[in-house]
Amino acid sequence: MPRRSIDIASFQHVNPIPAASRVGPLLVSSIIGPRDPGGEGVPEEVDAQLVNLFHHVGEMLGAAGAEWRHIAKMTFYVADIAVRDAINGPWSEHFPDPASRPARHTQVSPTAGRAVTCDFLAYVDD
Repeated sequence: MPRRSIDIASFQHVNPIPAASRVGPLLVSSIIGPRDPGGEGVPEEVDAQLVNLFHHVGEMLGAAGAEWRHIAKMTFYVADIAVRDAINGPWSEHFPDPASRPARHTQVSPTAGRAVTCDFLAYVDD
């Protein structure tokens, strides 16, 4: 089963790694930073960072032939667990059905600084 690198214009890594990788039905992202789409700036406000994160995830899903419904799990990395409450808004917007939401974990990372980052795991069944 061949592996395919997923790259998007709105978010690219400095290191030689793709934004995500797809092997058959499995789609896994690399770490996703809250940079402005197509740029290097990072908003100060957590809400704006989350807008950027969800934008990048949507772009990766599209480039891989996937949709939001294919996400099985997302992990968010934060310096302060209080940020978890801010995630709930965009989370509910992208996954409005409480009976069909992916798993989610918020990991406190002392090195996260002011930025919120995330990664995801998806299973593309069609």
